[in-house]
Amino acid sequence: MNPSIHLFKSEFFFNSDLQLFVNRCTEDFNVPFHAHDFIEYSYVAEGTGFHHIDQDIVPVQKGMLFVIPVGIPHVFRPASSNVSEHPLIIYNCLFNMELIHKLAATIQEEDIRSHLIDLAKNKVPYVSISDQHQQVEELMVKLYRETSVTGIGSSTMLYTLVSQLVVTTYRQLHQKMHGEQRLPADFEHILHYLDQHLSKRIRMSDLSYRSGWSEKQIGRMFLSYTGQTFSSYLQHLRIQKSRELLRNSQHKVTLIAELVGYRDVDTFYAVFKRITGETPLVYRKKSRV
Repeated sequence: MNPSIHLFKSEFFFNSDLQLFVNRCTEDFNVPFHAHDFIEYSYVAEGTGFHHIDQDIVPVQKGMLFVIPVGIPHVFRPASSNVSEHPLIIYNCLFNMELIHKLAATIQEEDIRSHLIDLAKNKVPYVSISDQHQQVEELMVKLYRETSVTGIGSSTMLYTLVSQLVVTTYRQLHQKMHGEQRLPADFEHILHYLDQHLSKRIRMSDLSYRSGWSEKQIGRMFLSYTGQTFSSYLQHLRIQKSRELLRNSQHKVTLIAELVGYRDVDTFYAVFKRITGETPLVYRKKSRV
């Protein structure tokens, strides 16, 4: 594993026979980019921000659930540095292979058990879904309450709730994989255009001219399909591309800033640090250790 990626180990979190850890936390810029030797279900309960996971930067908002396999590095970052006024609150449910074996008696379907084992063996990519009808949120809240104040039958209740969380998530993932609608072709063209012309000045009016949609329509499409405004999406796309260039090229930071559309390097530095929590030079150094 890359030494710049911290490894969180099971023994730090699992201090009982349950082999299960549930918490509710407010994300900040202090937790390092990390991987772990357990499976993690993370639910966005409040606020907005970004999930840096593997090589992706995913905008997050309330109702999003991530299932993170063993060994996949990630970290959540809030959208604002003022976390007291604009918190990003996450519920986490952590467990390892030992608990999977215990759940096997409850989870009868072979496909779901195999999915859990693949997550534990880092054989599948991370999962990202949107909660339907607040089912996942309800389960996360119940799990958190049960672990916070244990009582008679807590172990049975917790294993039942974890099984429900796994099955509910798998159902929604299955629906997403088999019933998800494609983006409108014109909107795909817009996203492709942005990806290919990051070095240029791009305005909403340019996209309107190319697509034939009004600026208001385009704005609604960005919110609907990306969860972000046009300007926010473009800004984070530029930072994501700059991360790739910092990792994989020898270009100076000033040139990278220009290649992704920033004419003022100070602005680039400020936006990069706000989104990633690091300066471009620090990020480059860590990515090459």
